[in-house]
Amino acid sequence: MSLDKTLLLTIAILFAAAFVRSALGFGDALLAMPLLALLVGMRVATPVVAFAASTIGITILLGHWRSVDVRSTWRLVAASLVGIPFGLVLLKLAPEPYVKGALGLLLILYGLYSLIAPQLPAIRSDWPAYAFGFVAGVLGGAYNTNGPPVVVYGALRRWPPEHFRATLQGCFLLTGLMILVGHGVAGLWTAEVLRLYLFSLPAILLAIYFGARLNRRIPRETFSRAIYVFLIIMGALFLFA
Repeated sequence: MSLDKTLLLTIAILFAAAFVRSALGFGDALLAMPLLALLVGMRVATPVVAFAASTIGITILLGHWRSVDVRSTWRLVAASLVGIPFGLVLLKLAPEPYVKGALGLLLILYGLYSLIAPQLPAIRSDWPAYAFGFVAGVLGGAYNTNGPPVVVYGALRRWPPEHFRATLQGCFLLTGLMILVGHGVAGLWTAEVLRLYLFSLPAILLAIYFGARLNRRIPRETFSRAIYVFLIIMGALFLFA
């Protein structure tokens, strides 16, 4: 495959991923990583997606930081940091297929239940954020999958689309930047990685703009259903990948 074709496909993939995350608040890595890994390999795809994810998170927060649920965010982040060491222990002791399979099954069941049955009671207090954040830290430390618990927490809080989208960026940005720096320390910031990212940057920013417009216009009920569908997709990937 020619380099020009590789670049064009990378731009298209990152545009789609940035649009999804800008509209829903998450889902960019879920979409981009499998496709880019097939296109350019895991060692290139991983830092490229990390650069894109950090760009998306920073851009959204710059324009919508007032919509962040600060009380929930700092609780989620603090508890995640506590959970990360436990995740490292889990990585050493527990078989990865069983843990990811259990997580996938829970996400599928929760998503299906929320789509076809009456909604679970809403969480009104900020305190459960500690529990969800801790689980996110455990899963992030073990398998770099800290997103699902935070997304489920946001769904149970019944955040409106604007708050949901902005608050998730506040939760994901710190860990995302740490991961990005780690890639640099590990020598993954190669010329090819930077080339693909920089040439894709205009498309990423354009996708963020269009995703934000959709986020502002989407009805809350439709937004909630989209969240549950994506949780089912995430669960299926954990279960069958």
